[in-house]
Amino acid sequence: MTASIGFIGLGNMGAAIVRGLKGVELHGTDLNAANVETLARECGLKAAKNAGELAACCDYLVLAVKPQHARSVCKELAPLLKKEQCLISICAGLTSEKLKGWLDKACPVVRVMPNTPALVNEGVFAVCLDDKELSAAQKSFVQEIFQGLGQVHALPEKDFDAFTAVIGSGPAYVFYFMEACIESAVSLGLARPMATKMVEGLFTGSSKLAAQSDQHVSVLREMVTSPAGTTIQALIHMDRTAMRASIIDAIRESYERSIELGQ
Repeated sequence: MTASIGFIGLGNMGAAIVRGLKGVELHGTDLNAANVETLARECGLKAAKNAGELAACCDYLVLAVKPQHARSVCKELAPLLKKEQCLISICAGLTSEKLKGWLDKACPVVRVMPNTPALVNEGVFAVCLDDKELSAAQKSFVQEIFQGLGQVHALPEKDFDAFTAVIGSGPAYVFYFMEACIESAVSLGLARPMATKMVEGLFTGSSKLAAQSDQHVSVLREMVTSPAGTTIQALIHMDRTAMRASIIDAIRESYERSIELGQ
């Protein structure tokens, strides 16, 4: 029997997940009717008027609303859910315990933390399967549905703040460094469109090399670092200005903020 999944919220991430799913019956609701219409046309998603309507027909419900709206949605769902259903939350900062409390423990909960490269099927997902009420079939199914969008890592919830700081926020760090590289190229006389294209290729190629090589990234860095060359000169400057330590400290700040938001 084909599983049915209902999406409460069809913004960027909700829509990306819908587009990555295969072999399931899709349902969804969103305040923006255009989002629903687009996915109905492109993916065969069946429109629902509200979250309650989804609860009546779906095996799994994906909570993809902004965190400040999650409580009211959960309170609406609580009296409608059955034990055999499952809520999957991609709301940042909301713990499984908090979600289950809002649901009055009506059904098991899976917490998922995505990152934005999921929009191009290259995401990295953390999936929390700590809820003891989850069946083996539910655990397996939840991991499978995200595999079409990138990597899936089952993590205990205690590690979610670390994942958020490094991976959830990570695309912003990468784009920040890309911006710096582009500005450097422009300052050295390269045209901005060309510099942008070159830097995009630099990051795509380097990431692909790291993923496909059996060498550690430290060895790959050494391969580019010739004695008395241009690369070592730049790296010495980065070390002199404690760039590595600054990155580690910045991620620690993000980690601590993630803990604060979850309290």
